[in-house]
Amino acid sequence: MSLGCCSFVPPFLLERIAASTRDAADHCRLTLARDAELREGRLRSSGTATAPPATPATEAAAWVVHTARNGSALPGDVVRQPGEPASGDAAVDEAADGIMDTLAMYADVFSRASYDGNGAQAVLTVHYEQNYDNAFWNGEQLVFGDGDGKIFGRFTKPVDVLGHEFTHAVTQFTAALTYQDQPGALNESVSDCFGMCVKQRVLGQTADQADWLVGQGIFLPGVNARALRDMAHPGTAYDDPTLGKDPQVGDTKDYVHTSDDNGGVHTNSGIPNRAFYLAATAIGGNTWEGAGQIWYAALTGGQVSADTDFAGFAAATIAAAGDHDDAVRQAWQTVGVDPTGTSTPPVGGTPSATDVVRVRRTGGIAGRTVEGSVDLAADGPRANAARELVDRIDLTGRVETETFPDAFSYTFEVGGRSVTVPQQHLSPDQRALADLLLSAD
Repeated sequence: MSLGCCSFVPPFLLERIAASTRDAADHCRLTLARDAELREGRLRSSGTATAPPATPATEAAAWVVHTARNGSALPGDVVRQPGEPASGDAAVDEAADGIMDTLAMYADVFSRASYDGNGAQAVLTVHYEQNYDNAFWNGEQLVFGDGDGKIFGRFTKPVDVLGHEFTHAVTQFTAALTYQDQPGALNESVSDCFGMCVKQRVLGQTADQADWLVGQGIFLPGVNARALRDMAHPGTAYDDPTLGKDPQVGDTKDYVHTSDDNGGVHTNSGIPNRAFYLAATAIGGNTWEGAGQIWYAALTGGQVSADTDFAGFAAATIAAAGDHDDAVRQAWQTVGVDPTGTSTPPVGGTPSATDVVRVRRTGGIAGRTVEGSVDLAADGPRANAARELVDRIDLTGRVETETFPDAFSYTFEVGGRSVTVPQQHLSPDQRALADLLLSAD
């Protein structure tokens, strides 16, 4: 699995807000633009996990928090390291507490030294950009925005945000699940599962006591949202005029076949998420000691590879479950996954009419899809600009389709032709066309 920027908020959610009249729309558009700039050029070779430049453990702290001072230069200025007192800056101290809790869980519960298993230093940056509506892992470090203050608050506040992004790095160095279709949905789900383990361990909650809400506290008052996802009840986390309705599904009968969001990785991840919840509550006790141990053994035990689907992952968890194999098998069967079967990959969409150019932007941690279009036969500056850009864009050549967890993908459609381009591979003309079509009229 190639891994670049793994952002916490799905692009589709940011895109919906950006297309709205909410006060935060401008901030979300800026966040999306910055994400595109940052992710470009961070492609790693498929199936190969490369660690950051190694520093001997005796010379490097286990973690270090920087501040970007609301700029985009990474990693920024060092503001806190192990052994230093709280800084008084909420984002700095939340990031420090969160990484200590996450590293401690992986070390104490799973005997894993950092994300690579060899004690790589965890590097974090807070105060990234102005009003930045996301958090991500870029293949080398964790980065957190402060939120726009209208819809999103600080991304350092919920500890499972940090646990989620950190786990994308763990997956990179273990099963290397391809970020597409069912393997991609598993990639997202694994991050939610272990982010939830971190949250419950910090709060001292058993599986039965926990709320199973991912990203609780991300949304500010006034937004009709309990969290970003609900692992117990996928599809119920939010329903808001600006955000739309939570699109997650929790059963294979509702599986979303789409070419968007790398095959609906954030939408269909609700299926394995719910299986994890059902297994954890059936086993009982602390999730990180029950279902968490089983899922970690499956992820790292050699049975799960880059192209493993739901059925294959289910079989690996059952094989690792020991005395709890019946509970785990029942959990997967409840969400419609047959551990002995195989799954059909999603199918693509339908191209647009000749005189209309469309773009769909999907992906991100929330997996939201936003669309924009322009009638090329129309008059006006917007149509004129779109025609000029379409004339310069090749929709027939082969385009690299490899993408990263929580990154954006763009599908352009015109004249019966279509092409999907990962964010890091957008040409300047493609980016300009996407910005034009997704902006307000």
